[in-house]
Amino acid sequence: MLAPPPLRNDCFALPAGVSWTPVDDALAMLRDRLSVVTGVEQVALGAALGRVLAADVTAARSNPPLANSAVDGYGFAGAIPKGAHVMPVATGRAAAGGAFEGIVPAGMAVRVLTGAALPEGVETVILQEDVTVGDNEIAFYGPLKAGANTREAGEDVVAGDLALPKGRVLTAADLALLSAVGVAQVAVHQRLRVAVLSTGDELVEPGQAVSPGSVFDANRPMLLAILGQFGFVPVDMGRVPDDRAALRLRLDQAAEQADVILTSGGASAGDEDHVSALLQEAGAMQEWRIAVKPGRPLALGLWGGKPVFGLPGNPVAAMVCTLVFARPAMGVLAGMAWQEPQGFEIPAAFEKRKKPGRREYLRARIRNGRAEVFASEGSGRISGLSWAEGLVELGDEERDIQPGDMVRYIPYAGFGV
Repeated sequence: MLAPPPLRNDCFALPAGVSWTPVDDALAMLRDRLSVVTGVEQVALGAALGRVLAADVTAARSNPPLANSAVDGYGFAGAIPKGAHVMPVATGRAAAGGAFEGIVPAGMAVRVLTGAALPEGVETVILQEDVTVGDNEIAFYGPLKAGANTREAGEDVVAGDLALPKGRVLTAADLALLSAVGVAQVAVHQRLRVAVLSTGDELVEPGQAVSPGSVFDANRPMLLAILGQFGFVPVDMGRVPDDRAALRLRLDQAAEQADVILTSGGASAGDEDHVSALLQEAGAMQEWRIAVKPGRPLALGLWGGKPVFGLPGNPVAAMVCTLVFARPAMGVLAGMAWQEPQGFEIPAAFEKRKKPGRREYLRARIRNGRAEVFASEGSGRISGLSWAEGLVELGDEERDIQPGDMVRYIPYAGFGV
């Protein structure tokens, strides 16, 4: 089992003089500075769904392996000119898995079924619906081009060619392709293990007794669920009070159990922001003040050699930062190719005047072919995350959006959830 080298302590260091970081710059730094942290293992194809290829896969066999018929019908040599034709039929037939014995003489046809390897002497097939069958002969009309209704050997994939590239997350369709070209097992990265912990004295579990100043922990169940949808292994590290010693112990435990640590809360520079303080003590802390709404502060660092993403405590900002920044970054750590979210342009069903200087993500959904946005942009309105089915992304520039103007809509599925 192969293990990659650890990340360097300065992988999150910002260039000198950088303060506010544009979204595109932040994403570019994450893409360029991170590398895979998971080991490699061999798995059978049946256990490979959702796994990340650790090496290119080449075809062991061509698909199709032999030229074959695409239809049920009759096969013969060459092209057929326009007009009526009668052709004698050879004895026997070609079926998938059952080769025709012998050679089909020129000027004669033979019965062939879908998927059958073309017998020697056959290069063209006519559909059975287009012929009249008599005693050992068929009648039909031309014209018919040479090679009609057939598949060439290797027209899909040729043996020895690249079937799938490393970094790809295997889908059900990929498994069909690999099976067809004779691949029985693949080298994949071990699943990325991501520890999730929430910080704050005010947090309690749903169902527990609450005081006037307490709030239920909404971030942890959300993040654990999202990680599962990403195909990672979520590791629940629970809640940690605003106690530096307790947090240090929990981070130590998380580093032992996971490849990545995801925290929410305590990522700014206040008195009770212990995540940032501990990362600073460890000498591997960077606070990226990103020009984004919602979000802005994103604490990044290493703890016990494991990358830490310190998310904002606000659930809306925590989810947006997870989708926009942590998702592609963790994908690289898991061995995936860098993934841009898949979105598309769609008319707006809202109006908004946006100031320049930062990127904004609005909770949105599509109705009647237009993008609606949630009634409030308040970052404490968790119901908007549930109401929405994706995000409208507004660029860094100033915009005065009116109904009907085109905006970029990214469905949640575009982020992999």
